Amino acid sequence: MAGGRIRDEDVALVRERTDIVDVISEQVTLRGGGGRNLKGLCPFHDEKTPSFTVAADRNVYFCHGCGKGGDAINFVMEIDHLRFTEAVEKLAARAGLQLRYVEGTAAPGSPRPQPGQRQRLVAAHVAAAKFYAEQLMTPGARAAREFLAQRGFDRDAATAYGCGFAPDSWDALTKHLRQLGFTPEELNTGGLAKPARSGSLIDRFRRRLVWPIRDTGGDVIGFGARKLFEDDDGPKYLNTPETPLYKKSTVLYGIDLAKREIGKRGQAVIVEGYTDVMACHLAGVPTAVATCGTAFGSEHISVLRRMLMDTDTFKGEIIFTFDGDAAGQKAALRAFADDQRFVGQTFIAVGPDGMDPCELRLARGDASVRDMIASRERLVSFALRTKLTEYDLDSPEGRIGGLRATAPLVAQIKDRSLRPEYGRILAGWLGTDVETVQQAVAAATKGERIETATRPRTRPDDPQLLVEREALKLAIQAPVLAGPLFDNAEADCYTDPLHVQVRQAIHAAGGASRGVAGANWIAAVTGQCDDLMAQSLVAQLAVEEFRYDGEADPHYVHVTVARLQLAQVDRRVHAVKSRLQRINPVTQKDEYFGLFNDLVSMETTARALREQASTGLL
Repeated sequence: MAGGRIRDEDVALVRERTDIVDVISEQVTLRGGGGRNLKGLCPFHDEKTPSFTVAADRNVYFCHGCGKGGDAINFVMEIDHLRFTEAVEKLAARAGLQLRYVEGTAAPGSPRPQPGQRQRLVAAHVAAAKFYAEQLMTPGARAAREFLAQRGFDRDAATAYGCGFAPDSWDALTKHLRQLGFTPEELNTGGLAKPARSGSLIDRFRRRLVWPIRDTGGDVIGFGARKLFEDDDGPKYLNTPETPLYKKSTVLYGIDLAKREIGKRGQAVIVEGYTDVMACHLAGVPTAVATCGTAFGSEHISVLRRMLMDTDTFKGEIIFTFDGDAAGQKAALRAFADDQRFVGQTFIAVGPDGMDPCELRLARGDASVRDMIASRERLVSFALRTKLTEYDLDSPEGRIGGLRATAPLVAQIKDRSLRPEYGRILAGWLGTDVETVQQAVAAATKGERIETATRPRTRPDDPQLLVEREALKLAIQAPVLAGPLFDNAEADCYTDPLHVQVRQAIHAAGGASRGVAGANWIAAVTGQCDDLMAQSLVAQLAVEEFRYDGEADPHYVHVTVARLQLAQVDRRVHAVKSRLQRINPVTQKDEYFGLFNDLVSMETTARALREQASTGLL
């Protein structure tokens, strides 16, 4: 700025008229810290426990973590990277005060002092936002109005969110702002205009629907512009470039409107676009914000943490609403990695049929948007399920691959106390035992190779193996008695590889229904065994006593086969339940209810078999 300093009495008046709690609350959620002071997470360094203290009665702050402190002027200088004069000018404008400058401090012949750069750039953006909003009502902006109307936004909504239109002109905004006294350097520095090849200055946005982007304090700091015409060869969305005001890694669209509700509800909803923010707010989800032309990153997290008061005492929710497609899933996995950088509970909400909030509101109404947010799923669960979709979990190879891919994700969970629980959930989805998953997670935590070799059952007292052995024994020793009941029990009722071979040999020999007890039948079954161990097992079963006092009878056959089939049905029930847990009932409704009906049928069958197998004969 030009020379000259603000009068001391005016600086004192700015301090007196500025409520430091109001100023800091635009950046940090403050809560009672004991006594008269308020506490929050420091905006100047990362911390988990609040050490940033505001003494409201003395209008000062201090951070016990990084040592920064002072009054409202110091805070604005630090948070907005302003010089002293610029910070005073910003707070004066906020309080509606007219500043006076000390005469004679400027060089002879120099112009009268002007506001600092930031305030000049903000003023230019405010004027640009008003210009664009006025242009939205002109005949040339018909496509912009139709775009909004087709997405369910009327004139009141457009006005509330400051929607505007950049006209079909190379320099309409530039000329307008120049007439208001803004210099070419200010327009170029602020990203409102850019140099043309001819050397003249032209508008950055042209023939586009425009949204003003504001910071947490409500100052307009940039714009987002959406393409409307096919012959526009620019990107679909065009944003203000990096400027002294606009830092895309920290900017969140809608934060000025959402900040109070974020702090009040302890929740922030991250959506993907400007219309999604509008749709959420209008549908009753006022905590929605969106990134502007960049991925959600660590600096965005820092902004939200201060709003959420995200600490071990005050836990907030971050809810992502990525699309259900591959790109959205990739974004969710990336967010999972960032999630480890802060304490808050992180969720994801996916709309039915992969619809974003704007599409969902238009198709099914406001309540459906609220329902989508309410049906959120923990991001850890979503990340695990998303990874598992890459594998065929109905095959042993797929389950092993899925475990190797997801165990490292569980190992990454920052809160170690949560790892065992997610290990149990993962075991259910994979259809494997918890111990195997926990061992894989432990190996991943240490950076070791995950060994997941499956060992066959070898315990002779395993109840399942005893039932399988008894059924085979009946078919070999008493085929006439075992008959069709045995033959109707499918091969996958058996879990031991040797038992499966003998069951297949019996089938190849004609089945128990066609067998006649005796040496010829045993020889026929043995002849169908290619494996020497299977042949040996047939010989053992041919002479082994039944696990039943007395001669085998039809009732014993019914109980044995019922127990054999019950174990098979229970395994299928477990597998279907595992699949149901991995399916989102909102986005995969048909598959979910199809499996649910299968589950009901299988559980009915299981109850009937359980009644048949309930007698204690084995």
